[in-house]
Amino acid sequence: MNWQQHITSDKAILGGKPIIKGTRLAVEHIQGRLADGWSNDMLLESFPSLKPEHIQAVHAFVLECMVDGMLMWPLPGKAE
Repeated sequence: MNWQQHITSDKAILGGKPIIKGTRLAVEHIQGRLADGWSNDMLLESFPSLKPEHIQAVHAFVLECMVDGMLMWPLPGKAE
């Protein structure tokens, strides 16, 4: 999955947070709903502009962040 086809960042939109292209849906928001237990179907129903490939792109983006070391453990400033 080439997440770059679906995710972008623009400082004028949500302060530059990664978003789904053509929307104001932040990757963080989608990932948060998934972490809360939402299903893909719930996301797609709640956000009509969202497509299944966008959700897959969110997963690919987060994975790449982890592999590239952008997401590390322990988190800075957090006690182990």
